[in-house]
Amino acid sequence: MKRKIIPYDHNLKQLARNLRNNSTLAEVLLWRELKGKQIRGYDFHRQKPIDKFIVDFYCCDLSLAIEIDGVSHDEKIVQDENRQQKLESLGVRFLRFTDREVKTNLQGVVMSIEDWIDAHVPTPNPSKEGIKSRK
Repeated sequence: MKRKIIPYDHNLKQLARNLRNNSTLAEVLLWRELKGKQIRGYDFHRQKPIDKFIVDFYCCDLSLAIEIDGVSHDEKIVQDENRQQKLESLGVRFLRFTDREVKTNLQGVVMSIEDWIDAHVPTPNPSKEGIKSRK
């Protein structure tokens, strides 16, 4: 599967670095589960700039953003919806979890991510491996 590269505003690099250095507890907990290709062998990045925005976690191979919504998001619901719609128009897919979900049910969150991957990534057909198509 070929990665789709989405350009980003390079001015966001320093802000993303600052966010990584000042992560919330929920972000730290989920990052421990995502880093090092622990979930289905996929590589996730944290505080990833995409277009004019920064998402909490992103997997390029899946075009999947994972967002953790804390209490600060309660006042930015419309802004978050607009941001998500813009990124979805670029092919980014989203999973959202609350800060509380991550803190109180981390394994359930991980299972939800694994279930999403299983439902959205086709399993290779071993019977067709090594066969070149004829034209």
